[in-house]
Amino acid sequence: MWLDHRAVSQVQRINETKHKVLQYVGGVMSVEMQAPKLLWLKEKLRETCWNKAGHFFDLPDFLSWKATGVTARSLCSLVCKWTYSAEDGWDDSFWKMIGLEDLVADNYSKIGNQVLPPGASLGNGLTPEAAKDLGLPAGIAVAASLIDAHAGGLGVIGADVRGHSLACEGQPVTSRLAVICGTSSCHMGISQGPIFVPGVWGPYFSAMIPGFWLNEGGQSVTGGLLDHMVQGHAAFPELQARATARCQSVYAYLNSHLDLIKKAQPVGFLTVDLHVWPDFHGNRSPLADLTLKGMVTGLKLSQDLDDLAILYLATVQAIAFGTRLIVEAMEAAGHSISTLFLCGGLSKNPLFVQMHADITGMPVVLSREVESVLVGAAILGACASGDFTSVQEAMARMSKVGKVVFPRLEDKSYYDKKYQVFLKLVEHQKEYAAIMKGD
Repeated sequence: MWLDHRAVSQVQRINETKHKVLQYVGGVMSVEMQAPKLLWLKEKLRETCWNKAGHFFDLPDFLSWKATGVTARSLCSLVCKWTYSAEDGWDDSFWKMIGLEDLVADNYSKIGNQVLPPGASLGNGLTPEAAKDLGLPAGIAVAASLIDAHAGGLGVIGADVRGHSLACEGQPVTSRLAVICGTSSCHMGISQGPIFVPGVWGPYFSAMIPGFWLNEGGQSVTGGLLDHMVQGHAAFPELQARATARCQSVYAYLNSHLDLIKKAQPVGFLTVDLHVWPDFHGNRSPLADLTLKGMVTGLKLSQDLDDLAILYLATVQAIAFGTRLIVEAMEAAGHSISTLFLCGGLSKNPLFVQMHADITGMPVVLSREVESVLVGAAILGACASGDFTSVQEAMARMSKVGKVVFPRLEDKSYYDKKYQVFLKLVEHQKEYAAIMKGD
């Protein structure tokens, strides 16, 4: 449900309260969080849903409940998306202020009054019914969960990087930023103490790694945006036919096509006249503005495969510039980041990875196991079963470096110029909106 942006008026009213819990979500609550969605359900579906519901779960907690029959919630889910505090619990005044006082009245039984750290063992493990459904033995340990992106962060951020000539080798784990990139992207940075970053979610205590504070930046649509741009182009049917004939994905074909048309120049230079602002579904971080729209400047009258490939490249670059903007906001607030750790579907795309290295100026580490979200989940399971005594011990043993991609520093001045244009695009968009709102 995170991608559902219907609760716009509800989140605006929540933000107008200026309640103190909002300082832990970057100062402004996102429409993608659960409080506005709950308020929407109460206001729009009171009889059919709100009054009849026994529990409201985040998906990871729903799955652990189905597996074990235990309604305990994960600290990760509640802290990151429901305004729960790892130190102080629920804030009654917030729920009363936004009109959801009925949740307080029953001691939060519908949204969670037993909260466990990720990796804690749940109940008696897998119930006989769930075991039958899954084809597994009853009683297998089931761990309190992590949200999928946070599991990805857990699966990559603790890898042993010795022998790869990385700056982060001699630095604390807080110098690493995990970027989990699929339909959307999440940027997970951790710190020893709380860091408040305007427009970036958190700081959340122990929400991903026990004992560390988490800040979570993000882009609402990344892989989804690439699909939108590519599939909506006039040359897409031709692309599809050619990729199928070669038994390639459309993105592998586009990457090889870009190599053909770049001639002697670096591939990234093909977009010297084409620039994209990627917020086609609003901005999650660091501008926290769901009213922002996508922008493309530099279009021509042709619509052939070359044009599609270059538009795809410009969109990949725009997503990487968005990551750079998030990193700069986090560093301005007190983070010190030297290395990106990428996982998720888009990390399988070498162009996407190289552009993130070139545009941020940082090396990108890819894990040996591509499905890092599953590694993170396995780490939790290994803690719940007692195979490891702590999440940190399991991380160190189960995360492995696969490949390191370094930035092409000789292209830095080109990307610095593109980044200036990138920032101008949103500045201009806000000016256009102001003009249209004016008298």
